[in-house]
Amino acid sequence: MTAETQIKETVEGNDVVLFMKGTKSMPQCGFSSRVAGVLNFMGIEYADVNVLADEEIRQGIKDFSDWPTIPQLYVKGEFVGGCDIITEMTLSGELDTLLEENGVTYDKDAADKIREANA
Repeated sequence: MTAETQIKETVEGNDVVLFMKGTKSMPQCGFSSRVAGVLNFMGIEYADVNVLADEEIRQGIKDFSDWPTIPQLYVKGEFVGGCDIITEMTLSGELDTLLEENGVTYDKDAADKIREANA
């Protein structure tokens, strides 16, 4: 199976996917840690893909999304963005809207707490 096929199946087969350095329980870079931390705190069920474990996936996800950096978040098969975009969307409430529109369960109180802590 090619990296592109594997990525496509992962993205299409999970409601929420985070391609990251490390895992959701053991992130290996600050940016991945920030996004995984937000998703974990908000109680979002998501698949994590450790790009450090496979160089073809690491390069393949950049080609797949035409986005040069990791982490990369996908919701319902659509690329959402990287660390800065997810942080911005979390603080503005746009991430809540995106999750609600796509039927993804999350803890609204936790999302509000993130915004309160960063106000």
